[in-house]
Amino acid sequence: MAIGIIASIVLCSLYYSTAIELRYDEALLTVNNHLLEPITLLYVSDYCYKCLLQPLMALPAAQSLQSTNNTVIVSTHFALTFQVVREGGNEEPVCSWKQLYGEHGDYIISVQSTNGTVQCYSLVSRSPSNSFLPLLVAFVSLLCIWGLYYFTAYVFRLACTHKLLKELKKKMGYKLKDEPDVPVNEIQNADIPKKRRLLSLDTFRGFSLTLMVFVNYGGGGYWFFQHAPWNGLTVADLVMPWFVFIIGTSVALAFSSMLKRGFHRSQLVRKLTWRTCVLIAIGVFFLNYGPADGPLSWRWARIPGVLQRLGFTYFVLALMHAYFSKPNLDPMESHQWSAAVRDIVVYWPEWICIAALEIVSLCLTFLLPVPGCPTGYLGPGGIGDYGLYPNCTGGAAGYIDKWLFGPSHIYNYPTCKELYKTSQPFDPEGVLGTINSIVMAFFGLQAGKIILLYRKSPHKILCRLLIWSILMGIIAAILTKCSRDEGFIPINKSLWSLSFITALSCFSFLLLGLMFYVIDVRHWWGGQPFIYPGMNSIFVYVGHSLLGSYFPFNWEVKNWTSHYEFLGQDVLGTSIWVFVSYILYRKKFFLKI
Repeated sequence: MAIGIIASIVLCSLYYSTAIELRYDEALLTVNNHLLEPITLLYVSDYCYKCLLQPLMALPAAQSLQSTNNTVIVSTHFALTFQVVREGGNEEPVCSWKQLYGEHGDYIISVQSTNGTVQCYSLVSRSPSNSFLPLLVAFVSLLCIWGLYYFTAYVFRLACTHKLLKELKKKMGYKLKDEPDVPVNEIQNADIPKKRRLLSLDTFRGFSLTLMVFVNYGGGGYWFFQHAPWNGLTVADLVMPWFVFIIGTSVALAFSSMLKRGFHRSQLVRKLTWRTCVLIAIGVFFLNYGPADGPLSWRWARIPGVLQRLGFTYFVLALMHAYFSKPNLDPMESHQWSAAVRDIVVYWPEWICIAALEIVSLCLTFLLPVPGCPTGYLGPGGIGDYGLYPNCTGGAAGYIDKWLFGPSHIYNYPTCKELYKTSQPFDPEGVLGTINSIVMAFFGLQAGKIILLYRKSPHKILCRLLIWSILMGIIAAILTKCSRDEGFIPINKSLWSLSFITALSCFSFLLLGLMFYVIDVRHWWGGQPFIYPGMNSIFVYVGHSLLGSYFPFNWEVKNWTSHYEFLGQDVLGTSIWVFVSYILYRKKFFLKI
């Protein structure tokens, strides 16, 4: 009898699996009820912190020996916890289980009563597919292309290749220009530019921008290339903080150079004000809506945005540094008492300003009364926190944005909307988060000061970048208690929490130091191909945002069953922008504001 039941279950599952076409990151779950009473299946994602169980399906009672069944599609992003309860759901669950389902897998749950005890039996009728195989194929393909490029470049640099090309040109009738004799000392002087860019910074910027373009185009549909639903960290959460960090480093290097060239501080203020106005204008009037939205209307126009945040962050940081920056730091090297911390001591007014900003941010976050919400609330609302605060998304951060801009002028599709089933608008580029964005940029400014102060000793630069990375990591570990949800201040990209900026500053110091060593100290790598978009960042960012919905960056996908076409589409779109930036680099075109 048991064999017959299992056989009927498998046949039933095969019927449903052929009738239902699964998309990527989806699995099929069939539940068979052998009980003589109706049951309800509840579920919750393990990524959803303190969330209420949600109803997934209801099954009527079995009729004699004939079980009832139902089939539902479930997500394979995160592990799911299930509970089977009797009709009404007020009693204790009759059985429960937790499982991370695999893509395109068919799973069967049989709810049976054996000797008066209800048990849930699990069976896999079709094994899941490997959802990471498209990533492996894309990685190997890009690696082969990269290797072929460097191999070709190496071959063309060989003397025998030059000789062969000359002979071919002679045979084809090309006239070769006589190469003038150039003294050796002139050649050596030509190879040593008077002013050398910090290539590692351009490469870091380009790497962040390339990753940003890829995740903005969809990241191949993989969940870890999307922003975290609330607390936690994904690959997509790394890119904008890195960009903010680089803004700070660039401000330190650019202002030092301009002051040495004789720029007056008032000129710096005019320049940074103009740049800020242009960035905010582009963000408000071009990037906050698309052609499908129709004419821009003030009734629904979003005021905060990515470029608005970058522009305001740049303005505050650059304005502060314009007044407190030092045109020449070399004389400070003689003061031995402050040699170990002179990158901090020399700029003590800036540290006071940043500390004051962070104190204001923390006070507003944890002390501002929010109607209907607990003071200091950092949760997503919705079904989180057992549904006690459904309209408190973001706590003080969300309340301030709605009070300043109005609910119609902030982002209406926050990352927590789907998982936590929230109904309130929340803007990840809001006011309180912008304060911490300024603090993040200040850490980047600190990296720039280290490079300027110790530019004659690369090993000192590397040591200090490593020390700052460790310090930021320790602070982040303390604030989060090394957990995703249980810390004093969890890592949260939507809120730009203090632990978020310290953790990302840790990564930024470490990555900048690594690139500085490989590119600018050892000269093992020239930064290709990331250095090209890094030197035309405004052009690439605005261009990819405006043209992202058009071919060849986007097309109607035919195959929704796997990541292959989505990943190919997003890799191609990102590669096109890298290639365009390479062409602009060769043409010496650099868009600057």
